[in-house]
Amino acid sequence: MPERNIEFGLHGARGIKGHEAVARQLDALAGYIATPITACRGLLARLYYLTRTDHARAAARETGLTVTNRTLKAWPHGKRSPSRANLGRIEHAYRAVRRENVARYLLARLSREGRGTRVEIHPLNQSQVERPRRRVAEFRTLNIRGWDRIVEAWATGDDRGLDDAWVEQIVDLGSQWGQYEYVTNIGFAA
Repeated sequence: MPERNIEFGLHGARGIKGHEAVARQLDALAGYIATPITACRGLLARLYYLTRTDHARAAARETGLTVTNRTLKAWPHGKRSPSRANLGRIEHAYRAVRRENVARYLLARLSREGRGTRVEIHPLNQSQVERPRRRVAEFRTLNIRGWDRIVEAWATGDDRGLDDAWVEQIVDLGSQWGQYEYVTNIGFAA
């Protein structure tokens, strides 16, 4: 595939991989808890989300939160405090469970009964690239109808799968699709 093996940023271009920008946007649509986990309120909200149902508790254990039930009950009551490592595990488990829970909803929202969602692709920043080496890359829009693989890879945290699914969609831009492998931003609202 063109552009997938070129050393990005060699001449001063700045941007991120397109699939990372898509993951950021999907994370924004997922609506995570805004209060940081280091605040009491943020920790309590995450613990409630992870322990309110048997399914949530099982999913949290699958993602690496392997503390005893006694410890899980002691944290919200302030009898014990989680260590730094456990705070990281709680945050990781919360994000993984939240992604799994909202994936089906986001898929339906983005697919819009087959009509798809318009995606705005903002090209990479070439302001630091010397003039003879700059590419002509402009703002593009694309209507994506097949969100299945993208949302599934995002929900499972599969970066390689998300990259492949994203490239499969941007090939519809024609022969210039390789110019949009790296971008400054990708926007879509559903």
